Amino acid sequence: MAGTVALLADILSPTSSANAQSTLPAVTVDAPAPKRKRIRTTADSPRQVGAAATPGRTVPPARAEPTRSERAAAAAAALTEAKLGYRAMPSATTLRSGASPLDTSQAVNVVPEQVLKDQLPRNLDDALINVSGITQTNTLAGTQDAVIRRGFGDNRDGSIMRNGMPLVQGRSLNAAVESVEVLKGPASLLYGIMDPGGIVNTISKRPELYQHGSITLLGSAYANSRTGADGTMDITGPIGNGGLAYRFIGYGVSEDYWRNFGRHREMLVAPSLAWYGDSTTVQLNYEHREFIYPFDRGTAFDSTTKAPLAIPATRRLDEPFNNMWGRSELIQASVEQKLSEGWKITAAYSYNTETYNANQLRITSVDARTGVEKRSDDGTSGALSRVSYGTSYLQGGFWLGGLRNDILVGGDAQYRTIYRQDMIRQATASFNFYNPTYGLVQPGTTVSASDSDQTDKLGQYSLFLQDTLHLTERLALVAGVRYMDYEQLAGKGRPFVTNTNLAGDKALPLGGAILKLNEQLSLYASYTQSLKPSSTIAPLTGGVVIGSNVAPEEGTSWETGLKFDIDQRLSGTVAIYDIDKRNVLVSQLNTATGLTEYSAAGKVRSRGVEVDATGKLSDHWSMIGSYGYTDARVIDDPTYAGNKLQNVALNTASLYLVYDFGTALPGRLRLGAGARYVGDRPGDAANSFVLPSYVVADIFATYETRYQNLPLIYQLNVKNLFDTVYYPSANSILTVAMGDARRVSLSATVKF
Repeated sequence: MAGTVALLADILSPTSSANAQSTLPAVTVDAPAPKRKRIRTTADSPRQVGAAATPGRTVPPARAEPTRSERAAAAAAALTEAKLGYRAMPSATTLRSGASPLDTSQAVNVVPEQVLKDQLPRNLDDALINVSGITQTNTLAGTQDAVIRRGFGDNRDGSIMRNGMPLVQGRSLNAAVESVEVLKGPASLLYGIMDPGGIVNTISKRPELYQHGSITLLGSAYANSRTGADGTMDITGPIGNGGLAYRFIGYGVSEDYWRNFGRHREMLVAPSLAWYGDSTTVQLNYEHREFIYPFDRGTAFDSTTKAPLAIPATRRLDEPFNNMWGRSELIQASVEQKLSEGWKITAAYSYNTETYNANQLRITSVDARTGVEKRSDDGTSGALSRVSYGTSYLQGGFWLGGLRNDILVGGDAQYRTIYRQDMIRQATASFNFYNPTYGLVQPGTTVSASDSDQTDKLGQYSLFLQDTLHLTERLALVAGVRYMDYEQLAGKGRPFVTNTNLAGDKALPLGGAILKLNEQLSLYASYTQSLKPSSTIAPLTGGVVIGSNVAPEEGTSWETGLKFDIDQRLSGTVAIYDIDKRNVLVSQLNTATGLTEYSAAGKVRSRGVEVDATGKLSDHWSMIGSYGYTDARVIDDPTYAGNKLQNVALNTASLYLVYDFGTALPGRLRLGAGARYVGDRPGDAANSFVLPSYVVADIFATYETRYQNLPLIYQLNVKNLFDTVYYPSANSILTVAMGDARRVSLSATVKF
C-alpha cells in the first residue's frame, strides 16, 4: 500500500489531479485521504548514495509501481470531496467532446451525482427541479418522463437520452444513473430531429478499476399507513490486471401509492463491463427493468369556477385496476480509440425497447354540483416502443494558418417505432366522486378496431461537422452543420389508415462565439436551428394526410450568456435566449368547400432568462440553485394567437443548501434543505383555466460513521415537508396531475 499512499499524495497536488482525472473513470470512495509523506529515494543526498555503496549495508528496495487498481482508488479519493461539494462534472457524451463548459457556445446544466444521492428524486421530472426553465407536462398518468425545456417538450418526443443516445422507455431515471445533464436550446446539430427546447442526458454509472460496493435499504411512509421499502446493491471492481472491470447494480421497490389505492413495484438488473486500455476504452452496459405503476390521471377542475374539485387530495376518480405494467430492455456499447495525442474516434450503439399494457377509467365529464362523473372503460394491450441508434464521430485538433481548429465530424442513424396494438374502448356506468363506491366496474375488454394498431415510425440518417476556430488564446468562433435525411409514417385502424407519410432532407447550421475573460469566466453567443416533422396518428378532418408537402416544424434560437467556474468550486451559467418555432400545424375552415384544411402556418415564440449555479460556497456550505423566466406564447394562429403555451410557467426557481460539519463531530453529519417554486401556468392550449403556483420544500440529513471498520451512512429525507397540495401539469381540465404528498424515508447504506 506504500505505493498507493505516495501516489495519492501526488494526485492531491494541483499539478497531478487534472491528469489523473483525464485518464481514469470517475470513481467514488469514502476513505479519508492519507497524509502526504515525502518518499525518500537513493538520490536524496550524497550521504545516502555513499551508504548504499558501503559493503555489508542493505540497499532499500525500490518503490513498487502502483497497480491500476491502486491508481483508480487514489483518483477516486481525490474526487470525493469535490463530489460532496456538488462539483458539476459534465459528461463528454452530451456535447460529443471533453471540452470545458467555458470553452463551448451552448449551455449545459448538470444535476451532479451527489445531488441525486441527497435529494432521492423519484423520477426524472423530480431531478430536474434543480434546473432553470423546466416544468412538467403530460406524464401519461404518471408513467412517462415529460419535461418542458424553454417552453417546448412532450412525452415520447425523443429528447431523453442515456449517454448521449435516445431512449423510448417511459421512465429513464433509475439506480443505474449517476447524474443528469440538460443541453439547452436547439440540439439538432448533435441529435437530429428535436424540439427546440433541448435534450436531457442521463449518465450511467460505469465500471471502476478498484473493488468496492454498497448495499442500501430504505423504508418510506406517506400519511394513512401508506408505506414502502426498497433496496439497492451496487458492486464494482477489476477483473484481473489487464484493465477489465465490471459493475453490477440491482434494485427493487414495493411501495404503496400515496392516494387511496395503488401500488408501485419495480425491479432493475443492470450489469456492465468496461475495458480501459492504454489508448482504447470499451463500454458495454445492459439494463433489464420490470414495473407496475398506478395509472393515475389525477383530478379534474370545475369548468365553471376553474377550481379543483372539492374533494380530498387522496381521492381518486378511477378504479383500483388502473395500472400500467410492463418491462424494458436497454443495451449500449461504445468504443473510444485514441489515434494520436490530439485525435480520437468514438463509435457507439444503443437499442432500447419497452412493452406494456394498461387499464384506465378515462374521465369524460364531471358535474361539480352533483358529483356525477362520466367515464369510459379504456385500456391498451400489446404496446411496444423501440429505438435503434448508432453513431460514429472523429474529434481532434490541428493548426492551419497559425490558428488552432478543434474538429468534430461524424454521422448517425436512428430508427424508432411506437406501436399500440389493441385499444380498448368500452362504455360504463356513471360514478359519484362525492360518495364513491369502488369495485363495481371491471377492466374493459372491447377492442376498438378503428383506434387499434396505432403506429408511428421515424427514420433519420445524418452527417454532421463542427469546427471551433481559435482566433486567439481567448477568442474562438464555432461553426457547424448537420445534413439530415428523414422519413416518417404514422396512422391507425383496422384496416390501417395512413395519416402521416412523408420524407425530406435538411441542412441545419450552428454558429457561435466564445470569449474567455479569464480562466474562470467566459462570454458566449450562439445561433442554432432545430427540425421536427409535423405528424399525427389520428385522422385529420377532410381526410388530409400529412405528406412531404407540409413543411416541418423548424426552430431558430439566438442565445448569449456568461459561464463561470470560480476556483473549481462554484460553476454555472447566466443565459438570455430567444426561440422561434414556425410551421406549427394549424387548422383553418375553407368556407368555399366547407372543409377544414391544415397548413404549416403557425408560429410560437419563447424568450427568457436563466440562471443556474452549483458547487461550494465555503468549506462547509454547498448549493444548487436556479431561476428561470420563460415567456412562451403563440404568435400566429387563427384560434390561439396571443395565448401562453400550455404548462409553461413564467417564473420558476429552486434553491437547495447543504451544511457539512466535516470532522467537527465523531462521524460526518450533513444537513440539507431547500425549496422549489413554480408559477401559475395555463392548463390547456385555449388558456381556459390556470394551474396555481406552488412552493414545495424538502429536507434531508446524512450521518456517516463506521461499523466494524466499514463505512455506514444513515439518511433521512422528508419530501414535501409541509404536505402542500399542488398540480404540476395538466393534459386537459379533466386530467390534472397531482404532486406527491409528504413522504418520509429513512435509509441505511453500508459500503465495503
